[in-house]
Amino acid sequence: SRPIDFLGVNYYSRSLVKAADCKPLDYEALHPQGEYTLMDWEVFPQGLTDLLVRLNRDYGAPGIYITENGCAYEDLLTDDKQVHDVRRIAYYKAHFVAAHRAIQQGVPLKGYFAWSLMDNFEWALGYSRRFGITYVDYETQERILKDSAKFYASVVAQNAVQEG
Repeated sequence: SRPIDFLGVNYYSRSLVKAADCKPLDYEALHPQGEYTLMDWEVFPQGLTDLLVRLNRDYGAPGIYITENGCAYEDLLTDDKQVHDVRRIAYYKAHFVAAHRAIQQGVPLKGYFAWSLMDNFEWALGYSRRFGITYVDYETQERILKDSAKFYASVVAQNAVQEG
């Protein structure tokens, strides 16, 4: 009953379901063809645009922040201590473009937070999934910026996604 300052949105993927034939309120999860993360989540940036536009239309929050958005992929540390996570960069780039499309449709998007700054302990899967834009060597605790961290920093510095 009180006005809100902003609405926070966590978006990773969409879920598609259809009604099951046998029981009321039962459903079957669909698994369309496309790209999937290591979490088996479909990469579907259009869903972010659709969600933001719908939330703005239905609730009209004074501001919306994407409080979590990210992906887990297999990250390989090279001998020269680099992580070339091109799939994560593509994921973020596509989702930044999707967020920009929502802004163009009038969504008052005020901020975007990548999940996550560093690889961490995932509540259900421990250390087996890496979401971070910073690689964590769990034995030494050394932190190494992945290519996605450098990409993210360039987007923030320019307030734009560079084509190409």
